[in-house]
Amino acid sequence: MIVCMYYELVRLLHFAAIFIFAGALVIENMAIKHQITGEDARNLAKVNAVCGISALAVLAFGLTLWLWVGKPSEFYSSNPLFHAKIGLFTLMALCAVVPTVFFIKHNKSAAEVIEVPQLLRLLLKFQLVLLVTIPVLALLVARGIGISS
Repeated sequence: MIVCMYYELVRLLHFAAIFIFAGALVIENMAIKHQITGEDARNLAKVNAVCGISALAVLAFGLTLWLWVGKPSEFYSSNPLFHAKIGLFTLMALCAVVPTVFFIKHNKSAAEVIEVPQLLRLLLKFQLVLLVTIPVLALLVARGIGISS
């Protein structure tokens, strides 16, 4: 009974972290322009921090679900779609490095106008694509699709 409650709590926290991450990523994409002000940079740095912290929470709760609670870890570990999902999550984290460095660099900027690199905007958009793809893989994995018989 207690293990079941723990599993449900971890799942709830995992989903909450995913929704916070998704919201922060959408806000970043909506707010980023070719040029931003110093105030925009400071605000986007805060949103980016929420994005990063929530991504770490997604990772922590996801690892907990994979390795300690719920279905046996072999259920996930033997599924190539699960490995694809982990790979895309890792790719998403790598794509977040450029925006994070940019926002940290310009967080205290006194500049009135800051040019935003095209690469940064493209990486943020690509993260949205990954954000849509990863849950599809998660659904397939949870249904046991991809496990060889």
